[in-house]
Amino acid sequence: MALREQQAITRRQGRLFILIALLLAAVNLRLAVTSIGPVLTELRTGLGMSTTVAGLLTSVPVVCFAAIGLAAPRLARRFGAARVIFGGLALLTVGLATRPYAGGVALFLLLSAVALAGIALVNILLPSIVKDRFPDQVGTVTGLYTVALNVGATTAAAATVPLTSSFGDDWRLGLSCWALAAVIALPPWLLLARTAPALSASQDQKPSSVRVTRSPVAWALAVYFGMQSTSAYVIIGWLPQIYRDAGISASKAGILFAVTSFLGVPLGFALSSLAGRTRSQSLIALVLGLFGMAGWGGLLWSPGAAPWLWAIMLGVVNTAFPLVLTMIALRGSNPATVVKLSAFAQSVGYLIAIPGPFVIGALHDATDGWRAPLAVMVALMVPQMIAGYQAGRNRQV
Repeated sequence: MALREQQAITRRQGRLFILIALLLAAVNLRLAVTSIGPVLTELRTGLGMSTTVAGLLTSVPVVCFAAIGLAAPRLARRFGAARVIFGGLALLTVGLATRPYAGGVALFLLLSAVALAGIALVNILLPSIVKDRFPDQVGTVTGLYTVALNVGATTAAAATVPLTSSFGDDWRLGLSCWALAAVIALPPWLLLARTAPALSASQDQKPSSVRVTRSPVAWALAVYFGMQSTSAYVIIGWLPQIYRDAGISASKAGILFAVTSFLGVPLGFALSSLAGRTRSQSLIALVLGLFGMAGWGGLLWSPGAAPWLWAIMLGVVNTAFPLVLTMIALRGSNPATVVKLSAFAQSVGYLIAIPGPFVIGALHDATDGWRAPLAVMVALMVPQMIAGYQAGRNRQV
């Protein structure tokens, strides 16, 4: 009896250690992206970066996530998921620490790509760790690490300027100090990589026989991931401007955008926990889509009529991100399949999302207003709801 109790305690301690490792990794998954915007003016001046190249910075993350993510399953099969995650965090550390000191624009973009390649690998493999180590708590653990992701992203966005000021207005130090967060995440993953591969040998090293390109579930997940990413990137890129063009002050527009962003933290955790306890997530996906239609439709009707309501509704639809991560983990029958599903859904999804912000901006310029772009966003909720319904059905690959 004493031996069994000791073994149970050891298992709980092991799961707690892995959970901490997951959360430390998740905190780092958006730092390289959200830390740039607040000091972009200083960065452009320091590197002599043109407006056109600065615009490319918004597309580099999505392209890296799509391209590098496809390599994750093969690397995980060869080296083990924990080792690849450790390698991804190491790449992120190097990229974050060195890119501010690049001597020119080309090297800065290259080192940014190094950091983003590391993020892409970790992005893809975390759902498989959740599936393997927490099969009975997929929703709750996914919710926790998406909360950690959002906390890291918002902290970097909010703290980069104060940090830069504290370093004597040195934007290079303000950016490079975020490498410390990646350094902190390295030791637990080094220990996991050296002592216990994150996936069991039978699943980690044996390739999954599933051909995800032929799976309707995989395609539904990919389209849903792409549609929710499109909505999220349009919100990030254009929502404050939509409010400002409606006559709302810059400060209030910023607060409204913050409400939309921060709402996803508690709602995302609650929704992931709920999704993990239900057999089918189709109804949840449909409800989120209706909130999206109402939010975008409200902006189309009149941004200034009920700006807080529209912001809240768009904050609700943004929780489609933790929902799709939860569904990826649930739809795979084993961790090896989850890796393949995650790589396919995220890579194809990000490719689908790449044109979104540019198309919306081009429509605004072509029509000299937001009615046509917002009508498109309302319409895009339809394929998102259809894909979400299909991806949420109770079946596995």
